[in-house]
Amino acid sequence: MLIVLRGSGDIGRGLTSNSSIEAAHGKRTAIRSLHVIPGGSRDASYDFARRDALALKTVGVDVRLFVLVSRTSLPSLLRDYWHLRREIRAWSPHLIHAHYGTVTAFLCACATRLPLVLTFQGSDLNGDPSISVLRSKLGHLMSHLAVLRAHHVLCVSEQLRTRLWWRHERISVCPNGVNLRLYCPQPRDEARSRLQWDLRERIVLFNAGGNPKVKNQNLAEAAIQSAAKICGDIRLVILDGTAPPEQIPVLLNAADCLLVTSVSEGSPRLVREALACNLPVVSVRVGDIEQQLRDVAPSALVDADAGQLGAALAKILERRQRSNGRESVRPLATERVADRMGSLYRTVLGNARKKAQLNSALTDPA
Repeated sequence: MLIVLRGSGDIGRGLTSNSSIEAAHGKRTAIRSLHVIPGGSRDASYDFARRDALALKTVGVDVRLFVLVSRTSLPSLLRDYWHLRREIRAWSPHLIHAHYGTVTAFLCACATRLPLVLTFQGSDLNGDPSISVLRSKLGHLMSHLAVLRAHHVLCVSEQLRTRLWWRHERISVCPNGVNLRLYCPQPRDEARSRLQWDLRERIVLFNAGGNPKVKNQNLAEAAIQSAAKICGDIRLVILDGTAPPEQIPVLLNAADCLLVTSVSEGSPRLVREALACNLPVVSVRVGDIEQQLRDVAPSALVDADAGQLGAALAKILERRQRSNGRESVRPLATERVADRMGSLYRTVLGNARKKAQLNSALTDPA
């Protein structure tokens, strides 16, 4: 599946990845970047990729999204491989950016010799209890092999960076950005009225996504039961990935707390979006959430224990106070992350051009 998101300043077809990315008369021209994201995704699950692509447009990057149909069906993967190669030939991007490891990164590494940027998100390097051990290990191997072809690697958390085997000099830590215009504080009662929720209820959000086992939904439900013994009835609202993207900010502003009990995470975007809305967060120690919640109050970081989670939830639900989380995520505003990404692309292309020139000089018989 191909989604086109055009920026301004489109370039002529004759400019290749090894050509200068500076236009005539010293003006900087747009970079064409083909972003490849995992298959089997609902539209809402890659809405973030569209938003990030539109942000890159403001820093001189044209983006097309290429969505893999499947990561488990060999016939689908073969079709995607040829469709991806055809799209590369037709559009002539300057670089490829794979927004996940495992099959996504490996397919990109095999499909082209263009400069390649990889972003590892979490389960592509961490364990995934919802799939077989063999499939998980094979996916991890593909992630590591793809790194050998990559010109630069991004990890959304420091913990993920430490899991990579090699090429550490090419690795940067860069969490995904958050749209502070879309995710912003709103009056709780107003948000609840839009959702037709009772104004008096204690409401906790939990993101099960498409993988309740990894998100540890059983522990979340046990924590709610434990908290209810302390402060009374609590309504647990479970996000399963089907909510329209435009409804998520309303849900975050209408709730009293976000609960995270995941077995494995990279750098969960929903936590940053909750903080941007000043929604308190109660979480187990997973991924980079400890860094995200540093200096945020009220919020709590506890062990993966229903009693501890319940006590932390009850304390926040009884106070019904918003957090100061928005200040902590300002450095990760989408515009700032897009600016850093545009600079990274230019560095990658500049290094690739220098390497090509050096190779040409070494092989030139003259």
